Amino acid sequence: MRNLTVPLLALAGLAACRSSQPTMPTATTPAAKTAASSATKFVLTYPETRKSDQKDDYFGTPVADPYRWLEDPDAPETKSWVTAENKVTFGYLEQIPFRDKIRERLTTLWNYEKFGIPHQEGNQLYFSKNDGLQNQAVLYVQQGDGAEGQPDVLLDPNKFSADGTTALAGTYYSNDQRYMAYATSGGGSDWQTMKVLDLKTRQPTTDQLDWVKVSGAAWYKNGFFYSRYDAPKAGENKLAGKNEYHKVYYHQLGKPQSTDRLVYEDPKSPLGFRTVGTTDDERFLVLYLTDGKADGNRLSVRDLTDRRQEGTFTSLITSYEHNNSVVGNVGDKLLVLTNNGAPNYRVVLIDPKKPQEKNWKTVLPETQQKLEGVDHVGGYLVASYLKDASSLIKVYTEKGEFKHDVALPAIGTASGFGGKRDAKQVYYAFTSFTYPTTIYKYDLASNTSTVFRAPKVDVNPQDYVTTQVFYASKDGTKVPMFITHKKGVKLDGKNPTYLYAYGGFNISLTPSFSVARMLWLENGGVLAIPNLRGGGEYGEAWHQAGMTPRKQNVFDDFIAAAEYLKVQGYTSADRLAIAGGSNGGLLVGATMTQRPDLCKVAFPAVGVMDMLRYQKFTIGWNWAPEYGTSDNYEQFQNLYKFSPLHNLKPAAYPATMITTADHDDRVVPAHSFKYAAALQAANTGPNPQLIRVDVNAGHGAGKSTKLQIQEWADVWSFAFYNMGVQPFGK
Repeated sequence: MRNLTVPLLALAGLAACRSSQPTMPTATTPAAKTAASSATKFVLTYPETRKSDQKDDYFGTPVADPYRWLEDPDAPETKSWVTAENKVTFGYLEQIPFRDKIRERLTTLWNYEKFGIPHQEGNQLYFSKNDGLQNQAVLYVQQGDGAEGQPDVLLDPNKFSADGTTALAGTYYSNDQRYMAYATSGGGSDWQTMKVLDLKTRQPTTDQLDWVKVSGAAWYKNGFFYSRYDAPKAGENKLAGKNEYHKVYYHQLGKPQSTDRLVYEDPKSPLGFRTVGTTDDERFLVLYLTDGKADGNRLSVRDLTDRRQEGTFTSLITSYEHNNSVVGNVGDKLLVLTNNGAPNYRVVLIDPKKPQEKNWKTVLPETQQKLEGVDHVGGYLVASYLKDASSLIKVYTEKGEFKHDVALPAIGTASGFGGKRDAKQVYYAFTSFTYPTTIYKYDLASNTSTVFRAPKVDVNPQDYVTTQVFYASKDGTKVPMFITHKKGVKLDGKNPTYLYAYGGFNISLTPSFSVARMLWLENGGVLAIPNLRGGGEYGEAWHQAGMTPRKQNVFDDFIAAAEYLKVQGYTSADRLAIAGGSNGGLLVGATMTQRPDLCKVAFPAVGVMDMLRYQKFTIGWNWAPEYGTSDNYEQFQNLYKFSPLHNLKPAAYPATMITTADHDDRVVPAHSFKYAAALQAANTGPNPQLIRVDVNAGHGAGKSTKLQIQEWADVWSFAFYNMGVQPFGK
């Protein structure tokens, strides 16, 4: 199945920080709060943040929200506050003596060719490549299978904007290989603009679609289906306003968007995503529906070859309780990946004429390993499984007969394997913590992989080792954790350690290469990544163990990981940094409030910090199945216990650098603004409490190389400095 967008609820990964010219910190008012850090020789003076008397009543419980005014990103007072906070933050960072050297080393490390997974369309091979320090990867086209001929530039996103902050967010090829729809996003926003390129002339058409979000482009005949929202109302902030009434349209090439045909809407249900895909043969239009309440999706189809079905859909799965996606079709029947009756997922064959569950035929049964995804390509099913958070790839026939395992070069993560029905070979990427992302060409019939593109990075992977351990959480649950460091590290409790996790939304954290993290490792740092409950590493049961009302399990797992690292001699509280982004930002924020003594440094990035109001902004309502909402009494009680904003109290908190961005319209920056103000007011210790607000950046996707290098230079500088560690030797 191609051109299909199944709604994913969150992104893992440290995201969105800010670039700015650093200046010296100064007091903004006589009453501004000051803090002297034991790691610094200077005094920080925070801006005075006005407190209002705002209070809300939740089922008889009054809850103060004194920084409510920071929710308005357009207000002059909010903008002034952000400017003042950044002035303090960048003034502090400027005085770290090795910050420039870290940025220079990161620039050197970053400067290598990076390739995306190629995509074959007829006799054309499309792939992305970043020469090294380009802000955005460039899309190339090449004749044949890439073994011969010179690639030509097809699209250069670096020319989309002067500062390189407009990204290519998706590419969707028509089935006749004549056109490519592509999405762009500006400044990291989730809002996308859809355009079309004529692949024959390599010139853009006049087509332009606005206000697209949570959508792909599903080609059919001389146009494509896509999903969008209505344009924001007059006076509504497009980056913070609540997104409601998602609709599906069909766009005909060459026509203005105003003439697009409405395909599906539900005027009675403002919340939920409505997304579509088409099968490779353009026979079936598949409709996915979520409701913002349950964790799964409904599944319906329309046979586009049957005129009697025009304007209607046949329901295949009517419950929102399970996750379901169409892998492809075999004639008039559909291959569906589902966790209905299979927490670790299975593939079933469904006849739309007899969609009842009793008529389903199991093609790939559930196994002990989580089935992460399936590609229907070249007459085969390429199934990607997880074994203790690492990839296992198996190839089956369309009937489910096992053919062979795909041999991978090491324990790590393999992704890709997509292609068309007549494909003889496909491409995939393999990566691990110290294994730079390498592209392989895979022959489906002979089961052989050959290197297609291998990067040349200024690191020696042989200098490092990765181990996987299993530690006990608070309730005795065994949790896996990857630990990477230089060979021969001494377990003397003195190693600077970066503990990163996510723990939510069925997202699996698997081994991956990060050139930014190599700087940490080459300076004696330890990288630790636990696979907390709430993630998808062990299927739906593992996910649900970290959902509402069991979210505390996730925080307990994270705290237990930190304690394990200390007991085993990897590090100590004075040399430990905890980090996470998005849902992981919530993780760090909640952990800080529950255990301010756990670590020396904390990096909550683009986090969900106000658990009582998150559902009121953009697509926050979509996280209700994961967290619960304050609109429900029991869920309010649970949220109130761990909401980072509401559990700050006078205490000595770790050195903290909160990161967010002005264009984050997934987790709006108000979460971080309010948390930073409250944290600065609550902190009684000497450690700095800073917020770094990035400009022309969002939740993380599409972030320019320049901004990424600046971000990571500040992260590592802040961590080393507050741990009292001198990088690059003495």
